[in-house]
Amino acid sequence: MTDDQLPPDVRPGAEHRIRMGQPPRNRADAVRKLVWILPWLVFLGAPVRDLDSGAHSTAATVAGWLALVSFTGVYLTLVFRNMGRPFSGPTVGALVALLGTLAVVLCLTLGGAWIGLFVYVSVTCGATLPQRVAYWAVGGNTLAMLLVGLHVGSDDWSLVLVVLLLGFAMMGVKQLVRTTVELRKARVTVAQLAANEERLRLARDLHDLLGHSLSLITLKSELAGRMLPDHPDKAAQQVADIEQVSRQALVDVRAAVSGYRRTRLSDELAGAQVALNAADVIAEIPAEPDLDGLAEEGESALAWALREAVTNVVRHSGASRCTVEVLRRQTLDGPVWELSVEDNGSKGSGAGPGNGLTGLTERLEKAGGTLEAGRTRHGFLLVARVPAGTPAPVGSGA
Repeated sequence: MTDDQLPPDVRPGAEHRIRMGQPPRNRADAVRKLVWILPWLVFLGAPVRDLDSGAHSTAATVAGWLALVSFTGVYLTLVFRNMGRPFSGPTVGALVALLGTLAVVLCLTLGGAWIGLFVYVSVTCGATLPQRVAYWAVGGNTLAMLLVGLHVGSDDWSLVLVVLLLGFAMMGVKQLVRTTVELRKARVTVAQLAANEERLRLARDLHDLLGHSLSLITLKSELAGRMLPDHPDKAAQQVADIEQVSRQALVDVRAAVSGYRRTRLSDELAGAQVALNAADVIAEIPAEPDLDGLAEEGESALAWALREAVTNVVRHSGASRCTVEVLRRQTLDGPVWELSVEDNGSKGSGAGPGNGLTGLTERLEKAGGTLEAGRTRHGFLLVARVPAGTPAPVGSGA
């Protein structure tokens, strides 16, 4: 089973990953998301310095601190809650309007040092409001900031561009989060559909394999039971037929199970991509190679060779890059399918072939293939070859 097939909460590194568009699972997850938000509070430095400067009366200073704490609390609540289970539309609209009102009132009453509050209003509009509404809200907030800045005589006009761009940037981030969530749901749905389809195929194949045989066994058992008192010879013949039918059914079931268990090269290529990525190895792997003409036995041998090679790269090579190729070549001995796995690791696999390579050599020899493995100037190279066969007819196999 690959890491992608594991539940999201138990994949390697999942406990340290910020899940986009999902609520915090625990306190540590909540802290990580809060740490992601807190750096944006840098624009509150000017209001804090203004209140600490003593330029306002005691009443104004107390009111300013209360308003600033309220503004920050509403902002953090909106943005943090929006990462998981957002408020309803009317609630979001009311809280955004409250933020905008506080920004305007505080700037008009306490001075231009508070103009940075419009940055948070813009970010909140882009992150929490619907897309169409957010366009107008960000633009309106920018215009309000411009007018308030002109009224209070603010000279920090670079914030106008910051307010506009951050608002639209947060709209893009919100769209990215939404797309990520939808892709995650679609991925789960595809996996469920694939599992359901596999169960249906298994049920269909078992019905085709055993339905007729079991019906025949039942019929002959009833005949043998009726013949046993008066015609023991005929009953014995029916029992012999039952044994033959049951043995054939067992052979068919074993063949079907072998087909289900057969290692497929396409599956191993996908698994190799996941394993190498998890080990921070840059992987160059063909996504969907054309394997027409590759016999089942040869495909299984190459799949096992790929699995062993990738395992060695991940565990022993210390490589940072790995290249996998699957090609059909014409050699002096005839056409062959060739799998090559090359890495740039500095650590070899030992002075001689290990048990894994020895087992691969034997497996490939059974399929009529060969194995070459050894160090190169830049790393380690494994090449497995099997004879090329003719494409299997459509509909063959289990």
